[in-house]
Parts: sequence; structure tokens; C-alpha cells
Amino acid sequence: MKKQIGFIFASSILLTACSQGVVDMDDRTSSPCGDKPNCVSTIDDREKHSIAPFNLVGETSIDAIEEVALSLPGAKTAVKEGQYLRIECTSQIMRFVDDLEIKIEGEQLIVRSESRVGYSDFGVNRKRAEQLRTQLMAENIVK
Repeated sequence: MKKQIGFIFASSILLTACSQGVVDMDDRTSSPCGDKPNCVSTIDDREKHSIAPFNLVGETSIDAIEEVALSLPGAKTAVKEGQYLRIECTSQIMRFVDDLEIKIEGEQLIVRSESRVGYSDFGVNRKRAEQLRTQLMAENIVK
């Protein structure tokens, strides 16, 4: 019984360590995804990583986009600088953290969503990006 409790405690410590926010992370919106199938981006042209462009309806603020993005499950703002926004999305059960990066560039919204750990995300980042698109469309921010 003590071994089981020790194992559970050690496992929870490791999982908690994986869920901590990252203080310093470069803006990766202009970078294509890596080779692992745990990332999607509007600028990546490879089928497994590509998502359709987010076309802005008119002038909008990063604040309005942030408000919509924060309605996504487990979302919290990590960085907001100028026209760039990084949202950390934490899964409910395993507490895995994914980074949703958003940047306004002219009439486009650059969107990149990537898991921090693991090989596959089982489509979670694609689903998140499309959920963001649906909500931004409902607010008449993108078309």
C-alpha cells in the first residue's frame, strides 16, 4: 500500500511539473510545425499541419480576439504583446499544456496551436483551432 501511495505521489509531482507555464517562449507564429503530428498552423502548407487561413472581417483589436480565445476550454493568457497573443490551454484531466499562438498581420490572423509534450495530440490542436474559428466567426471577427 505504501508503494502505491508513493507511486501515485511521484506521478502527480511529475505531471504537475509538466503542466507549469513557460515564462519565456519566442513567437513561433511564423515558424512551420515540426515533424510530429501535434501541431497545426495557418502558415504551414503540409496537409497534416495546415489549417485554412483566418481572414479578418475588418479592423479588430488583439483584446477582442483574446476575449474569444479565453472562452476555449482550459485557456489562460500567457503573453500579450502588441499584435501577438499566446494562450496556454491546459487539458482537464492530465493537465497537459498546449500553446495557442495568435498574431494579427494585416488582414490575416496567423494561428498556430501545438502540444508541448508527446508525439501525437489525437487531433486536439486542430479541433481547438477550428473551435476558435467558429467562435471568431460568430463574433464577426473573421470570415
